[in-house]
Amino acid sequence: MPRIRDIAQVCKSKNAGPFDVTIDVMFAEEEVFRKVQGSGVLRPELFATLYGVRPEEVLLTVYEPGRAFKATLPRLLPAGEIGDTDVYGAQQHAPLLDVEIPI
Repeated sequence: MPRIRDIAQVCKSKNAGPFDVTIDVMFAEEEVFRKVQGSGVLRPELFATLYGVRPEEVLLTVYEPGRAFKATLPRLLPAGEIGDTDVYGAQQHAPLLDVEIPI
């Protein structure tokens, strides 16, 4: 089964303010995007499990014209807080890379 790292053109994260992070997953090919969308794998429950938040805290947006999924979720620590290891939120996409997609 392919993983996100194998089929996504882009998988990145960044801060969405000091208290939230946003993760973008984009696909180059319409067919791949549709298969991923149809698989139902990219849903709030997945992000909640991977990032230790509640599903209702995950805002998942599917942007079909851009063949993209965007998830916004709370950071476990505010950006720059003592103990924060990723002040820019640029490394938060890593757990998503190994998610398998049954396509």
